[in-house]
Amino acid sequence: MQYVHLGRSGVRVSRLCLGTMNFGPHTSETDSGQIMDRALELGINFFDSANVYGWKVGEGVTEQIVGRWLAQGGGRREKVVLATKVYGRMGDWPNQSRLSALHIKRACEDSLRRLQTDYIDLYQMHHIDRDCPWEEIWQAMEQLCREGKVLYAGSSNFAGWHLAQAQEAARSRHFLGLISEQSLYNLLERTIELEVIPACQAYGIGIIPWSPLARGLLGGALNQSASGRRAEEDVRKDIELHRQKLEAYEQWCRTLNAEPAAVALAWLLQQPAVTAPIIGPRTMEQLTIAMRSLELTLTAEQLKALDAIFPGPGGAAPEAYAW
Repeated sequence: MQYVHLGRSGVRVSRLCLGTMNFGPHTSETDSGQIMDRALELGINFFDSANVYGWKVGEGVTEQIVGRWLAQGGGRREKVVLATKVYGRMGDWPNQSRLSALHIKRACEDSLRRLQTDYIDLYQMHHIDRDCPWEEIWQAMEQLCREGKVLYAGSSNFAGWHLAQAQEAARSRHFLGLISEQSLYNLLERTIELEVIPACQAYGIGIIPWSPLARGLLGGALNQSASGRRAEEDVRKDIELHRQKLEAYEQWCRTLNAEPAAVALAWLLQQPAVTAPIIGPRTMEQLTIAMRSLELTLTAEQLKALDAIFPGPGGAAPEAYAW
């Protein structure tokens, strides 16, 4: 396993991050535990969750599954860099969502209880809260850090200017601020190349791409049976929308004798500022395929070929659209 620093921080994480969103809704607790055990055996030390995962309001189903796994001991907690998120709705009352200091404090305490741990390594804001001032957000995060309940802060789904705003506010408070940004990023969706990636590079923020396989579209969707998540109506529509690109992509992957999922992850691993794509295996087989991405190094010509199939926005702003 390869390890790198998470952004400009001193903490080192595996180049693949184990996403747990499927644990509960799509993967049984038994199978989830086996996947986490195997990931740890393979050297994956970066696990990502969120208080809303499990999709039962207020229950934190996935965090509970991860917590029961951690509670088995055997050095699990000590080996894992544990990440979770705050923002989503955890109840029907006004202060049971978003990023007020009140909700951040209560949500953190609830996540600690569900995860059966006394600290969260990376506490991420799941979305920007445009109605909450940074002074309030950073005050709440600083307090959690002082109490030892949170070690690092991260963001998710932030625009480039949000990252700059957050970091400048943190700097004025002599606070470390964000060390990571979790963004939608894959061969099909490259918008963050315009401003998010440049902002992350400028501020030393590591990028943790979510949906690296574009909900399975980049995982060989054309050759898979229409079952399970593949049968979802919106996924079928996306397959038809991108069929020409996907056909070219899967054919190109066959020339490499490599699984499309592994190629898509390998491409991300070679992009600027990317720390670790988040893999969300529902099965052990998917975990095995994801691991093969670490053995793939794409040449300049191969990267150019992928750009031809999946054109990006043209690079960073403003040159992507102006001189």
